[in-house]
Amino acid sequence: MKIFRSFRSFKVLAILIACFVLVAGVLTFVFLKFSPNPNLNTQYCHVAGLPYQNLALPIEERVDDLMSRMNDWEKIGQMALVEKNSVSPKDVTKYNLGAVLSGGGAGPKQDTPLAWLEMLNNFQDAANETCLGIPLLYGVDAIHGHSNVLGATIFPHSIGLGATGDADLVKRVAKATAEEVVATGIYWSYSPNLDVVTDIRWGKTYETFGSDTANVSKLGLAYLEGTQGSLNGYFEVLANPKHFIGGGSMTFGTSRNPKFKVEEGDIRMDEETLRQTHLVPFRAVIDGGAQVIMVGTASWNGEINSANHHLLTDILKNELGFSGFVVSDWYGVYEIESNKYNSLVRAVNAGIDMVMLPFEYKSFMGYMQKAVSSGDISRERLDDAVRRILTVKFKTGLFDRPRATVEGLSVIGSKDHRELAREAVRKSQVLLKNTNSTLPLSKSSAKILISGFSADNLGRQAGGWTTEWQGIDGNYGIVGTTILQAIKNTVSKDTEIVFNKKGDFLTENNPADVGIVVVGEKPYAEGWGDKDSITLSPEDLSAIEKTRANSKKVIVVIVSGRPMDIAKYAKDWDAVVASWLPGSEGGGVADVLFGEYPFVGSLPVIWDL
Repeated sequence: MKIFRSFRSFKVLAILIACFVLVAGVLTFVFLKFSPNPNLNTQYCHVAGLPYQNLALPIEERVDDLMSRMNDWEKIGQMALVEKNSVSPKDVTKYNLGAVLSGGGAGPKQDTPLAWLEMLNNFQDAANETCLGIPLLYGVDAIHGHSNVLGATIFPHSIGLGATGDADLVKRVAKATAEEVVATGIYWSYSPNLDVVTDIRWGKTYETFGSDTANVSKLGLAYLEGTQGSLNGYFEVLANPKHFIGGGSMTFGTSRNPKFKVEEGDIRMDEETLRQTHLVPFRAVIDGGAQVIMVGTASWNGEINSANHHLLTDILKNELGFSGFVVSDWYGVYEIESNKYNSLVRAVNAGIDMVMLPFEYKSFMGYMQKAVSSGDISRERLDDAVRRILTVKFKTGLFDRPRATVEGLSVIGSKDHRELAREAVRKSQVLLKNTNSTLPLSKSSAKILISGFSADNLGRQAGGWTTEWQGIDGNYGIVGTTILQAIKNTVSKDTEIVFNKKGDFLTENNPADVGIVVVGEKPYAEGWGDKDSITLSPEDLSAIEKTRANSKKVIVVIVSGRPMDIAKYAKDWDAVVASWLPGSEGGGVADVLFGEYPFVGSLPVIWDL
């Protein structure tokens, strides 16, 4: 009996153990299947010699092989674009993140080229630590030079390049920018901007090439070609045409953001007009090899673009044959509706492949897992998005190109690039008024008065997206030549230059030969630059009047991202120059003021005098 009881106890214990093992097995299966575990495919971890690592194989075969080894977690990670300041290299590894960006002003603690290179290498090392070692795609807003990096060449903003109408020049500017970007280990630039602007009150006006669709198409294609180039068979830097589609025609006062006037607004036009005005530049760059298209945060007739299947899939991918990947703009996906899960599902199903989160990558991973497992987003749509992203990564050479080195940093702010920037500046200057041949000036003038709050201010010359997102107001953080310095460098040694930014000059019986007043806008970016009217400040108007009172002739140089309302004042000025946002090389302004080169720029937008 004792033996029987012992046997029965043993049997019960065995059953309990078996049940425990079964439950543990089920729990383990569930955990492995649904847990955010970046190392699920441990059989592939850091294995060398796999087909997708073979440079000799066609890209399509490499992508097929890589995707066959990926689980959902790894695929979803490739769709995430995260802002640099919200993620650590360790989390890049843990979450298998596919892309990181530096928003305006987001970089290393020190903005030196070396610090940028070291930061990028740290992020790429983290990506290499994932099982499959898929390289990170790092993006930056190098929209007028590598402008977050101390010492970089700051080229004129696109509105100035639009004034040149010179496709060859624009291509060379883009190539030089790409060279400085690559030097820091970055291979993705959020440019060119293909918006066709119709309302200059928009704070992004200066990011565009202007209001002429043909000019935007021509220069946008040139910028794309200069950025991507061809380096040993792969793209030098991945260009990113934006903002699909129609953002330049948002209706004033329709912004979803109560702090803005135009940005994040509604485009109210029929499809035929949208196509004729805004689709043409995108067709041109897609035919020219664009691999990434960024969707803007505007709405078209009430439906936000990032949720519009007709725009993103029917037109962009199917009609235009775009085979690259579509990326959303800053937080654009989560603005579709108040429910973030629903917003994400709608955006991905509409055709968004990579989501600029830019912060909430952990919840994004969970939302996507839920959506795929529930069928709200099909596995086919997931695979299509990831295939597009990986294909572009292979085409850009991220799996194969050598690591950026310290030696390559010497190209940043190089003499050749600064000379190119100076050329771009002088070719962008537009002569709006020139009474009695006031310009060009003589280098041997006896005395020149110079005033205005933009005369000796690199921050105002450069505008937004320089050092900081909203730009800076002053001479820190940018290496370059102000317009004041350039004039001093140009005139004869016998010419007396007197500068006072307020125009507070001593009144004399003998006025100066000429007064030059450099005025314009303080730096701004995006919706923060939306304004009801674009006018000169009282301080600048006062400086003009004071300088005019002490000069035989007065020349007004306007540093701005768009036309300014000067009609009621300009009748009293002898000459007016639209200098746009020239960037770091003020010498280009002096070149045309003093006749070293002629004025050749033309208005890219309407400017009424």
